Amino acid sequence: MKNLLNATDNNEIIERINKLSNQSQALWGKMNVAQMMAHCQQPLKMAFIDKGVKKTFLGMVFGGLIKKQLLGIKPFKKNLPTDSSFKIVDERDFDNEKVELIRLIKGFSVGGSEAVVGTKHPIFGTMTPNDWGILSWKHLDHHLQQFGA
Repeated sequence: MKNLLNATDNNEIIERINKLSNQSQALWGKMNVAQMMAHCQQPLKMAFIDKGVKKTFLGMVFGGLIKKQLLGIKPFKKNLPTDSSFKIVDERDFDNEKVELIRLIKGFSVGGSEAVVGTKHPIFGTMTPNDWGILSWKHLDHHLQQFGA
């Protein structure tokens, strides 16, 4: 299973991000490429901050089941619902979002599991560094495929 804590997997994701341009078009969904990169930053930021996160109703009812399914080998499905705190609807600057996204991704391989101090997710509940590494890789892979990278 690919994991952002693995340097090879981490570099692969960054190489794919570097293939994107401001002109990259989504193959599905509503976000443009800059919004997608801003969206992908949100859960990564949660991985590096140990603060209380309120679990959503969806998370309380189905969080464990959803987490187990998403941690499995199957890729994410298109158009899955997202937590409202992760939705990006305003316009964003492509270059700024790209720099920040890559900085956050590098934090997984540079800091390792010790840097991943976030223990909660609003839907999935309790998270280990390994959970964050796998789910983050799969989330990024999903959105990079969305933009053909």
